[in-house]
Amino acid sequence: MIQAIVFLPLLAALVAGLGQRFIGNFAAKAVTTGALFISCALSWPIFLSFVAGTGEAGVVPVLQWVHSGALQFDWELRVDSLTAVMLVVITTVSALVHLYSWGYMEEDPDQPRFFAYLSLFTFAMLMLVTANNLVQMFFGWEGVGLASYLLIGFWYKKPSANAAAIKAFVVNRVGDLGFMLGIFGTFLVFGTVSIPAILDAAPGMAGSSISFLGMRLDTMTILCLLLFIGAMGKSAQLGLHTWLPDAMEGPTPVSALIHAATMVTAGVFMVCRLSPMFETAPIALGVVTFVGAATCFFAATVGTTQWDIKRVIAYSTCSQLGYMFFAAGVGAYGAAMFHLFTHAFFKALLFLGAGSVIHAMHHEQDMRYYGGLRKHIPLTYWAMMMGTLAITGVGIAGVAGFAGFHSKDGILEAAFAAGGGGQIAFWVGIFAALLTSFYSWRLVFLTFYGKPRWEQSEHIQHAVHDDHGHGDHAHDDHHHDSKSDGTAGYHPHESPWTMLVPLALLSVGAVFAGYAFKYPFIYPEQGLAFWNGSMLAYDAELMHHAHEVPTWVKWTPFAVMALGLFLAWNSYIRNTELPAKFVAQFRLLHRFLFNKWYFDELYNILFVKPAFAIGRFFWKRGDEGTIDRFGPDGAAALVQGGTRLAVRLQSGYVYGYAFVMLLGLVGLASWAMVKFL
Repeated sequence: MIQAIVFLPLLAALVAGLGQRFIGNFAAKAVTTGALFISCALSWPIFLSFVAGTGEAGVVPVLQWVHSGALQFDWELRVDSLTAVMLVVITTVSALVHLYSWGYMEEDPDQPRFFAYLSLFTFAMLMLVTANNLVQMFFGWEGVGLASYLLIGFWYKKPSANAAAIKAFVVNRVGDLGFMLGIFGTFLVFGTVSIPAILDAAPGMAGSSISFLGMRLDTMTILCLLLFIGAMGKSAQLGLHTWLPDAMEGPTPVSALIHAATMVTAGVFMVCRLSPMFETAPIALGVVTFVGAATCFFAATVGTTQWDIKRVIAYSTCSQLGYMFFAAGVGAYGAAMFHLFTHAFFKALLFLGAGSVIHAMHHEQDMRYYGGLRKHIPLTYWAMMMGTLAITGVGIAGVAGFAGFHSKDGILEAAFAAGGGGQIAFWVGIFAALLTSFYSWRLVFLTFYGKPRWEQSEHIQHAVHDDHGHGDHAHDDHHHDSKSDGTAGYHPHESPWTMLVPLALLSVGAVFAGYAFKYPFIYPEQGLAFWNGSMLAYDAELMHHAHEVPTWVKWTPFAVMALGLFLAWNSYIRNTELPAKFVAQFRLLHRFLFNKWYFDELYNILFVKPAFAIGRFFWKRGDEGTIDRFGPDGAAALVQGGTRLAVRLQSGYVYGYAFVMLLGLVGLASWAMVKFL
């Protein structure tokens, strides 16, 4: 069963990718989408068996791989509760994204290529989460990096898409260098890349030291920090986060797949999979907590100022990943995985809902040109409402709530119970929850409420006048009449059923996933049973204390959610002039946040410009000034000139050769006369 789950997406990707126009659009879509739905259908029974306590962890061999001296490992598929969580997250979201793409990419001429990339992405992620050794994990790790490059730059004729794809690839290579060094160091220390063997031996290495950069440092701290650098790149943590918002240059289904279920969660999964290693390195866990909390805060502040609907959701992804990491940092790995699980549903819902809005608004992504859409696209509106209620954590402590309420509150309570740095992370998370509520409801109010502001959009005016739209995708099925007065004849239209069905199914997950599965993830007794055999360092005592935190701790997330809702309503519904006044009053702060803390500009100065300068130096001075000068333009040119002269001498005529011989004899005779006479 596990072999079918993993390899069906690969087989479908090969059929669609190699078949291309030979099999046509429909066949490519049907094969890839059907394969993903089969994988999804096979994944849920595995997950539910672990939830029920009947699942058994095991390893399924595929083939022998590398046997070279001490380095020996095979290609194996590990199945346990941690893998099962990732299987349902990946296959469910990917299957729905495939179906959604039927409508969203309907007019794109390269549909087989797009669906092949989606399935390849899914296969790489499945390889990552089923890995039983670090090399196999790295294979999947790099596979999702490649697939993300292909998908982000899918519209390769757009310079912005190419730039975003290159940026994602390069930034992830920085993180991957740390991950590779971590794998090399782990093999050096433990003599194996087998994950179970490493985790069994990890406690025995606590307190040992290793020579690193000429210093004696704690072995496990160095290894865990190097591995975490890889997680920072893949999961877009502060410092290596700059690629994630730009990844929205790809088609919206790509954004949903990358941000919700696959690539960005790989780092969180890796830290949780190797949690027994991290438990032996308190300093490394402190770094994970700090980086996660800082990312959570940073991304939330930036999200409050953005106008692009997809960019707002992208920064919310970055912020939610910060929650997952600081949960892992305080030792609440079950809570981190629970938020990863629920986040997949409501974040995929928000991205696909945003895609439905963009579809309705002729590819316009600026929320300043929306307004009043709830009457025109009511199904999309209600789907986005479910996603917003989930991400903002709407719920009543001890009663019920949406998905994000159970998982995010579980993280905050665990952080508070952990004490020390965990309590600092708790307060940072509380403030980020306030900002999350504000920017999420700001998105809803700007998009679905107020007066329509469509007449200001060049995209929509162009669509109305010319019956042709350009932008996030190439779908041109829109409604208009013969009027030519701006947008007087334009009416936003609801998406086709292939896009609405995934929204409806994801809405169910956004509403019920938290309540339905909170017990096995974060409740001490059930959690011990659920995570048994997964090698996860589940701390039942910490989770027990988390459920016994003071009442005010349990109610604080709800309070800040309500405050964020009120601030957004007051600013964008009641008093719409307030945001402009705030910007005028705090212009420098707004500019700082709107420009994303100037990370891109800083990196441009520190890394990009020097890299180009070095490249230009080697090009002009090295390649052209030295190699070309003394090579093609120097010695080679001399040889070429001599060759031309020799060719002229080798004419093939006898009288020509006789004349040359005569000249030689005359020269020889002249030399002899001068020399001897």
